[in-house]
Formats: sequence, structure tokens, C-alpha cells
Amino acid sequence: MSNQNYEKYWKLTLEYTDFNEQSFLKTLEIVVDRIDYLNRNNSYVYKSKDYQKLQDDVLEKIPKSASRKDQLASTRKAINQCIKLGFVNPELQSYHLLTKEYLSAKSNRKRETLFSKIVYSNSKFNRSTKKGTDGNQINFLIKTLEEVGVLTKKDVYALMLIDIENYHRDYATKDELEIKRIEADKIGFLNRKYNQYSYLINVLGKLEEIVFVRKSNKDFELYFEEDAKRIYGEDLEEESKRRDPYLHLLYKKELYEESEEKFNNKRICFLEKLEYPVLIASHIKPFIQSDETEAYDPNNGLLLSRTIDSLFDLKYISFTDEGKMIFSKRISDDVKEFWKDYHLEPTILNDQRKNYLAFHRNLMTSIDKILN
Repeated sequence: MSNQNYEKYWKLTLEYTDFNEQSFLKTLEIVVDRIDYLNRNNSYVYKSKDYQKLQDDVLEKIPKSASRKDQLASTRKAINQCIKLGFVNPELQSYHLLTKEYLSAKSNRKRETLFSKIVYSNSKFNRSTKKGTDGNQINFLIKTLEEVGVLTKKDVYALMLIDIENYHRDYATKDELEIKRIEADKIGFLNRKYNQYSYLINVLGKLEEIVFVRKSNKDFELYFEEDAKRIYGEDLEEESKRRDPYLHLLYKKELYEESEEKFNNKRICFLEKLEYPVLIASHIKPFIQSDETEAYDPNNGLLLSRTIDSLFDLKYISFTDEGKMIFSKRISDDVKEFWKDYHLEPTILNDQRKNYLAFHRNLMTSIDKILN
């Protein structure tokens, strides 16, 4: 067996996997109350005896039917969970600004939003009560998702092998993921660390605007919800048309080539004329409504920034045959005022693209009639 350093992976363990559960909420409340007490004079220095007292408090108020040794292990895991997920900072010094709001939230729905904010901004799986770190794994994963567009099951556990505290940037590229996938499979990482992987999947499943699209009982793809709906339709539970990855890459490549030909730049938003690090190959006639030819026809596409793509995809804006931007009745006046002078260049408005734009305008008009 290869001599691998198994210490360099994302070490997440959870005592509670339901973050609305009373046992988790009560544990978090006890920890917060203890921090408030210890820091009442704003001069607290961590002492082991204070952590011991905190353990005793949690044990007393949340009794468990287990041996004393197992009770202590569960209690330590529960306290560390509050730290790893970002609700509480190491050495009982402080807690996240939203933690008390999370505890007092009137609904699970509100807590879900607060959970996403706290975990994204402050979770650090490799830290503990007495150990701080700089690496935020969830933040790294989401920025990687933004970079590559979709993460497979293999991508997710491959990410767990990246030492983000010493990484050269705050996300991984497709090529870097491929290297880590090979490494993970070579050392049998998923089988060895399946519990930690399962905990990570559990946390990802609680984040808002992130969705799993099941490919089979054992496989999935992870998307931003908006992107998944664009590909699979509004109802992600229904069997929907699947995008061919290779044909989609060729479709996007042709748009890049058009950008280079028309604007002397491969990565420019067709509308804003700005070079963004990430551009969306946005379908004019929605992918879900396109036949096989239309789905991968570059004339049925525009390279757009994420902001413009969102407005265009949701039919808040469209364009005339001359490239002038037109607006849905559902959009606010301040947005109209901001974008009113932007337009598509006539050089990209060939007859095929005009036909697709006519379809898009009709969709926007139909939605406005229904919703207004």
C-alpha cells in the first residue's frame, strides 16, 4: 500500500446531523452562554478547566444513555461540531455574529438561511476547541463549483484531499480535480474515509441554492440551483432532458471562437464587452425546449456574464432583432434605467440568432401575461 499521509484531508465529524434538532440547538446555546460568561470582562484567556466545565454543563443538561466514556466522547464531538461548522470560534473566545439569531429563529426555514451564511463564511473542518486554522472547506468547494459549473461525486471526495491552507488559490480547476480524483481512487480514499465524506454530503445538503441532481442511486451531480434548473427544468425531481457534456463543450467552444472573431477576445460578454473569468454559454431558446440540433447550435447561444445570464434566462430581459434590450413588466424601473443603453452588436445578429430571439421574446411576453 502506498505510503500516504492520511492526515491531510478534510476532517469533519458530526454528533448531530439535523441542525434544527433540539439536542444540537441546546448544545449550541450552552456553549454560547458559557462564552458570554467567560468573556464578561473582555479579558478572557483560555483555560482547560473552563472547557471541562463546559463539558460538564452539556452532559448535565443533555444526558445520554451510554457509558461515562462514551458520553464524554459524544459531548466533545458535539462541542467541536459547533466550532467546525463556524458557529463558535476556538478557545471559547467568541461566536459568529449570526449565531444568536440562529438560536432565536422562529422557523426552520429561517435557520436554513442563517446556517448557509455561517457555514460559508466561518466553517473550518480542521479546527477544534484549542486549534485554529485558516482553511474554509465549504467556501473552497463553492468557489470551485462556481469555477467548473458542476461537481460529480468523485469531484467532491477528491476535493477532500486538497490541503486548502497551503493551496495556491481559493478554488480548484477541472484539471486539478482530475489529478485529485486519480489520487483518491488510487488510495481508496472514499472507502477509508466514508464517514467524513457522508458528513460533508450532509452539510452540503443543508445549504441553500445548492442542489444534488441524482444520476443513479449511487451517483449525483452538484449544481447551483439556478444552473440546475436551467439545464434540467424547474422541477428537478422529474425526469428531464440531459445535456450531452461533450456537445455542450463544443457549443461553448464555438461561442468563444465567435467572440474572438467578432471582438478579438475569447472571453468577452457579448453584451457588456467585459472580460469575465467565468462566462455562461446562455441558450436563447431554452435547452429543455430545444431539439438536438437547436440545443448545440451556437446561433442559439450568447456568451454572457452571470448577472446578465440570470436576467436573460428568467425572461426578465430580451432583445430585438436590432439588438436593443427590452424589459419584462416584472422588472423594476431602477434595473431598466441601469441597463437601458446596453445592446447586442449587429455583427452577431444573423438570421438564425434572430429567429431564436423571436422565440425568447414570445416566452417573456407569455410569462408577463400570466404573472401580471
